[in-house]
Amino acid sequence: MLPAARDTRITGFLLLSITIFGWALNWPAIKFLLREWPPLFSRGVAGVVAALLLAAIARIRRESLHVPKSVYLPLAFAAFTNVFAWMGFGTIAMKHLSIGEGSLLAYTMPIWVMIFAWPVLGERPTWRSLASIALGIGGLLVLFSGHGFALTPNKSIGMALALAAAILFALGAVLLKTPLPLTPVPLAAWQVGLGCLPMVVFGWLFEQPNLGALTGPGWAVLIYMTFVPMALCYLAWFAALRRLPSTTAAMATLAVPVIGVIAGALTVGEPLGPREIIAVILTLAGVALALRKTDPPVIE
Repeated sequence: MLPAARDTRITGFLLLSITIFGWALNWPAIKFLLREWPPLFSRGVAGVVAALLLAAIARIRRESLHVPKSVYLPLAFAAFTNVFAWMGFGTIAMKHLSIGEGSLLAYTMPIWVMIFAWPVLGERPTWRSLASIALGIGGLLVLFSGHGFALTPNKSIGMALALAAAILFALGAVLLKTPLPLTPVPLAAWQVGLGCLPMVVFGWLFEQPNLGALTGPGWAVLIYMTFVPMALCYLAWFAALRRLPSTTAAMATLAVPVIGVIAGALTVGEPLGPREIIAVILTLAGVALALRKTDPPVIE
């Protein structure tokens, strides 16, 4: 490998590491913030500020924020599936689930992409595809077997929301197979902004947040969520994709729930025992098999 190519690859992996750790540490950050602010409002506020920051960065880089009229509908659909459903439903689910449960359910998304690709795109599943489904289901069964499958209503709601986030994100990835004609940073700014603004509105109307409830640590977490996983990590992700194969980057994101589970155990006292470890291994093995065939869009 030529020195320039080696340096480019090393830079790509450094940028990818920033993305992975930033997104992974966001799981315990969300769990902590939910103790002080409701899910939609907290996630929405962080997202709207991050979208404005991304838009400002795009303007500094002289990237156009103009959206052609023909893109309005697909952009709105992408904002719903990739942001409102993925982040909004996933954050509400974290009120009822542990970090391990929520993150593993959410990261079944590539398996759902593979399932939807059969009827929509005509991509028939192979033995590898079926094995990935079996491994993913096996991991989730192991994870939730600790409850004896006598799930409480709150736990069931959390599972349904986390699965809905994964399924809707996957559906969006399949239906929006053709990339939108926007450069990455403006595209991220528009999707995050359009997806998070309704969260702020719905959160204000229905969650009735207490603005004074946020403590010093809560503000620190909110600032982290805004500037790191929703701004810096997106920029690092797109920069990494310019230096690394997209499949390599996608496979590396499997470290996100693993690091998130470990960080949750260390910071907010989440459970981390043999059951959680086995569930992580089985579920991510299934996702890894699915990713060998499909290359999903950005997931956080």
